[in-house]
Amino acid sequence: MDVSQAFAEYEAARHRLPDAVPAGPPRTAPDLGAIADAFDVFFLDAFGVLNIGEDAIPGAPERVKALQAAGKRVMVLTNAASTPRAQLVQKYARLGFRFAPEDVVSSRGVLLDALRAGPPRRLGVMAVPELQENDLDDLDPRYLGDDPDPYDTAEDFVLLGSAGWTEDRQARLEAALRDRPRPVWVGNPDLVAPRADGFSIEPGHYAHRLAALPGIAPRFFGKPFANMFDHAAARLGPAVDRARIVMVGDSLHTDILGARSYGIASALVAGYGFLAGQSVPDAIARSGIVPDIVLDRP
Repeated sequence: MDVSQAFAEYEAARHRLPDAVPAGPPRTAPDLGAIADAFDVFFLDAFGVLNIGEDAIPGAPERVKALQAAGKRVMVLTNAASTPRAQLVQKYARLGFRFAPEDVVSSRGVLLDALRAGPPRRLGVMAVPELQENDLDDLDPRYLGDDPDPYDTAEDFVLLGSAGWTEDRQARLEAALRDRPRPVWVGNPDLVAPRADGFSIEPGHYAHRLAALPGIAPRFFGKPFANMFDHAAARLGPAVDRARIVMVGDSLHTDILGARSYGIASALVAGYGFLAGQSVPDAIARSGIVPDIVLDRP
């Protein structure tokens, strides 16, 4: 899937996303350092802001370190639901970032908290078992592969990571839901994620296909939905002024739309990630999603 296809798919799914809040034209700035004085809290997306695939964006670790040294609260808000938080913290450390565990907020954690708040249920899980460590063990997951049994016996389905997912498995899941509609929980609303060699297809893409089935209304956890921002805001406490919080991301339909609908400032990174090499003014005009600030780079 390329940028134009992903953009069109996001637009086709707009009725399932939060409403865009009208805004005036964005201002421009070269990088986060140029807007540091305007904000006390920086919510940073990961892919496209901190890293592309397994490589840090040049200068991003130094920029984050400078913000932290200036007393800014810097938090990662990531839809990377396939990986437990401890692994994410370790990954960012390998890339040169230093984040306390409480400053890494993942859609995975938001979804798992919601699952644990409800009654026990038999879960069919889209994820690579080897990547899950033990943070799902208390939920008794049954991983969706080529065995038909988890599709037939699951009471709910949970979409965490699409690595290894195939069209045959998608067809099996769709058939199971046609036969017996059941709740679908989506831990990553992203359609794609930027990698060094292009875009990977993420669980949101498959979830929106499931949403076309009769009786299926997936529950999404992560940006652009408010549950992700509520989770992060709870870690800040009530004393933080929302006017001093900015969400920084590379995607209009997740990072910027989520921030706009939640009532905090937004900054779009134009030079890396989803819109790298694209016309940002055209993308803003087509979507009607307007960031407060457009940055050349993190």
